Amino acid sequence: MRVSTNTVYELGVTSILRQQEGLLKTQQQVSTGRRILTPADDPVAAARALDVTQAESLNTQYAENRNHATASLGLADSVLQAVTSLVHDLRAVALTAGNPTLVDRDRASLATDLRGRLDELIGLANSVDGAGEYLFSGYQGRTRPFAQTAAGVQYSGDQGQRLIQASASRQIAVSDSGTDVFERIKNGNGVFVATAAAANSGSGVISPGTVVTPASLTGHDYQITFSVVAGAITYNVVDTTTATTLSTANPYASGNSISFDGLQLEIQGTPADGDQFTVAPSTNRSLFKTLGDLIAVVAAPLSGQNGSAKLINGLNAALLNLDHGFDNILGIRAAIGTRLQEVDALQSAGDGLAVQYQQTLSQLQDVDYAKAIATLNQQQVYLEAAQKSFMKVSGLSLFEYI
Repeated sequence: MRVSTNTVYELGVTSILRQQEGLLKTQQQVSTGRRILTPADDPVAAARALDVTQAESLNTQYAENRNHATASLGLADSVLQAVTSLVHDLRAVALTAGNPTLVDRDRASLATDLRGRLDELIGLANSVDGAGEYLFSGYQGRTRPFAQTAAGVQYSGDQGQRLIQASASRQIAVSDSGTDVFERIKNGNGVFVATAAAANSGSGVISPGTVVTPASLTGHDYQITFSVVAGAITYNVVDTTTATTLSTANPYASGNSISFDGLQLEIQGTPADGDQFTVAPSTNRSLFKTLGDLIAVVAAPLSGQNGSAKLINGLNAALLNLDHGFDNILGIRAAIGTRLQEVDALQSAGDGLAVQYQQTLSQLQDVDYAKAIATLNQQQVYLEAAQKSFMKVSGLSLFEYI
């Protein structure tokens, strides 16, 4: 077969170019550390690497979400810790106000201090996170949740909890509504509330009471009315919900138990004729309302024996409601702590996934340096051989031998 000079040149150049192409590809693999430079190098591995890369990107976004959740929950817990300290201080002020040696001027000073504490409490309830969103406004992150009005402190948020996607299958609440934190607090003993009428003129002081027979509770309203005839004190108990008189002319002795319909309470002191005490189911009372009532009780001047009784009854009610508020804040903080623990667990799991994704991508994409360098050396030898052989063949000529 005859081979033309043109064919010799074409074949030689093609061989050299092929060797150079292979050498260049191997050089790129070694320099980048990647075995797959284009999907054509390994279509199956390239498709699998794309899936793993997308999963890794999602895991990275979840990690950022978890960091945001940790920051928001940590800030909320810090704010509520300040609220618990504030409630503790309020309780101390209420106990101080009950000191019988204080005069009206002293209690007026305490009331001024309490007004400042109310402003502090509103400020804490209106705390914002790093993004400028209010912590306790529900879904309405840009709405200031609490404001002082003529009718008291009003809530402008909603009942929602903002959620964040912490993993592919889990959403974590990163906020709590102001209603749950500051307003949904039972007054009284949590089941019923016993109060003295404002018009009472005697020295009767009522206890919070307890439930002795839960099955007998009716959830009705009651009224205890005292009568004083010839120095003898008696009382009647009326179910005002059904207008039913439960008992009449019961002899009264200070501190003795008064029981009816599964509940029990005590009244100490000397009620006057016509004095009344009411018992009603517990309702929600905000921490702001409790503090406002405490301010009113402490600021009111005392007048006579009934003034002392009003002060003691008001302080007892405020202390009981503050305790419920304190317990409610602790419950919210416990829930936040549980969420923080879950975020930490998810973060650990996410870190493990990130390592697995990196290992998988390395197996799919990374070059085997030992094998690649050996191939590179081999290709260099082949290229040199192709170049030298081409030079030999291209140099053949009869004129060389003339």
